[in-house]
Amino acid sequence: MSEFIVSTAGDRIAFDRHGTGPALVFVAGAGPWREIDPETTGTAELLAARGVTAIVYDRVGRGESAAAGTITLDRELAAIEALIDIAGGGAVLCGHSSGCSISLRAAVAGLAVDGLALWEAPLAPPDSGGREWADAVNRLIDAGDNGGALDAYMRDMPPEILEIVRSIPAMIDQAPSLRPDGESLAWAESAPHAELFGGIRVPVLAMVGEQTYDIMTPAAESIAAAIPGATWKAMPGSEHGWEPESMAAELAAFVHAAHDRAADLE
Repeated sequence: MSEFIVSTAGDRIAFDRHGTGPALVFVAGAGPWREIDPETTGTAELLAARGVTAIVYDRVGRGESAAAGTITLDRELAAIEALIDIAGGGAVLCGHSSGCSISLRAAVAGLAVDGLALWEAPLAPPDSGGREWADAVNRLIDAGDNGGALDAYMRDMPPEILEIVRSIPAMIDQAPSLRPDGESLAWAESAPHAELFGGIRVPVLAMVGEQTYDIMTPAAESIAAAIPGATWKAMPGSEHGWEPESMAAELAAFVHAAHDRAADLE
C-alpha cells in the first residue's frame, strides 16, 4: 500500500518503502511511474533483502502523485528532499536516464545526498542544443499539447519506442511531468561537466548496460572524469534497462559504503 508525504512545494508524493537500513531513493527518468515499472520495484525488493531501505516513488504529476499547475524542476527536487527526510535525513539517489540529471542537480543544490548511482545518463556534450529542445517541449506543454510535447521530448528515440509510449494513454496525460527532465538535461549540457559537477563531494558511480546506446558510455566517462573520486562501469543490461539481481548487488554495496563514509564525516 502506498505511503504519502507532502513536500515543501505542497505536492503530495506517493511512494513505496522497502526494507530497513541505509536509504536509497530511485529517481525515475522520463515517463515511468511505479505501476508500469516493475523492474525498479523488483530491484527495491532485492535491496531490502540486502539491508537497504529502498524508496520507489511516483514523480510529481505521475501515478498517485497528482499535481496541478506548472511542474518545475524545483518541485521535483522538493519531492526528493521530502523523501530523503523520511528516510532518515540522508540517502543515495539512484537516477535512471534523465533521473540522473535530476539527481546530479539535487546533489549540486545541496540536498542531503550520500551518494549518486547513475544508470545510463543520456548527457550530450555541452552546447548540443539541449536548451532549445527543452524550450520547445515546454512551449508545447504550456499550450496544452501533451501529445506534441511527448513527441518532441522523444524526438531521438526509435519510432517503435515512441509508438509503444504513445499507446499508454496516461503517458500522454502526464506529459507535463517531463518539464523537470528537459530542464535538468538542458542544465547538465549547458557547460563542461567539470564546471557543473566538479563540486560534488559524495561517492558517484555512473553505470551503463553492456548493450547500450552510443551516447551512454561517453556520458558516463565524462561524469566520472568531472567528479573527484567518481567511477563508471558497464553492467548487465540492455535497451536502457538493468538486470535486477546484479543491479541490486551493486547498489547494496554502494549504499552501505556511502553510508559508512557519511557516518565517518559526522
